[in-house]
Amino acid sequence: QVQLVLSGGGSVQAGGSLTLSCVASDDTFSNYAMAWFRQGPGKEREFVAGISWSGTATYYGSVTLGRFIVSRDNARNTVSLQMNDLKPEDTANYYCQSDREMFRSPSDMLQLIDDKEDWGKGTLVTVSS
Repeated sequence: QVQLVLSGGGSVQAGGSLTLSCVASDDTFSNYAMAWFRQGPGKEREFVAGISWSGTATYYGSVTLGRFIVSRDNARNTVSLQMNDLKPEDTANYYCQSDREMFRSPSDMLQLIDDKEDWGKGTLVTVSS
């Protein structure tokens, strides 16, 4: 499985913005849809946003409420999540994931909600009121 390195987490006040980045180690990155998930304290994992392998299609979870933008740069093996108007309920560990099959739609990555693999620590986003 491709190795993913996350960055960009941190603490911000409500109403602020953060951008998360995820860099993949594998040059097959451009063949796979990518998605962001999050898990807040005491909460279930949530789907945040996904983007197709080409970057032409995106799919957002209801948690974003139109505040987040997902993008990718296949030349740099990077997927990003721009988060605006952050709210305390956005506090969570955020994870990026590569799809498990090539060339699927970003909505197909909803299936990873129940993925049992170890996703590591993710990157922590803390939003204070």
